Amino acid sequence: MDVLMRSPGEAQRNDQPRKQDIARDFGGASDTYESASRLQRHMGNIMLDRLGPWRPGSDEPEILDLGCGTGWYTRTLRQAYPEAHVTGVDLSPGMIGHARSNSPADIDWLVADAGCIPFPDNSVDIVFSNLMIQWCERPLSVLAECRRLLRPGGVLVCSTLLDGTLKELEQAWAKADPGRRHVNRFEAASAIKRMVDEVLPGGEVTTGTVTLDYSSPLALTRELKSLGAGYKGQDRRRTVTAPGRVRAMCANYPRTREDNVLASYQACWINYQSPSLDC
Repeated sequence: MDVLMRSPGEAQRNDQPRKQDIARDFGGASDTYESASRLQRHMGNIMLDRLGPWRPGSDEPEILDLGCGTGWYTRTLRQAYPEAHVTGVDLSPGMIGHARSNSPADIDWLVADAGCIPFPDNSVDIVFSNLMIQWCERPLSVLAECRRLLRPGGVLVCSTLLDGTLKELEQAWAKADPGRRHVNRFEAASAIKRMVDEVLPGGEVTTGTVTLDYSSPLALTRELKSLGAGYKGQDRRRTVTAPGRVRAMCANYPRTREDNVLASYQACWINYQSPSLDC
């Protein structure tokens, strides 16, 4: 989940995911994604709560679910705002195909890169993006694209993950397989705040820790696989990790006094409202 910014011409790091790998992995997980999306539901429901009192100011409101995945929140937004036209956008054709086949016909679907969305300027009332920008090579450009799309008074609600996410799993793998990354890289909270200040002036950034429990470390890794969220760096092993290393990871995974297996996710939410014309 590397979202570190690169200057023009800078070589892509080996721990940085490629777009084709992201699209393939998530598309391959389309059938299992919703059953494993505990974190995604928690993060997205908080975003819906923040949208609750908002109502579109335009006569033909447009809502964009950016990084829509299987379309869970695309459908939810359609129900919450029945007067609006809703479009789900995702990089993965597999995810879009799954979403289209399991959704009402009045929702539109689009395969597109979040950094270059084929919508006109000032054409969207709500951009909803749940746990997507951590997969983007240049999240600053994606946030700027969201601002471009918003109509006056329009709202962006966005969530992402931060450095320190899955620290327990990272520590366990560091002992079991030294020198090899197994956990995706995440941006620091300070970097996200700088991006928001630069392209979303007045935007609000809030952070927190979400802790989920698992029956075992292997249950955690199975959930990540079901989400399509395994490690995506170009330096990842192309063969199955040796059973001995997996056992060592499990043995080194930290546990609570009650012998529970917990995973920490460093969560971040971004809220921004485009200035109204009368401001």
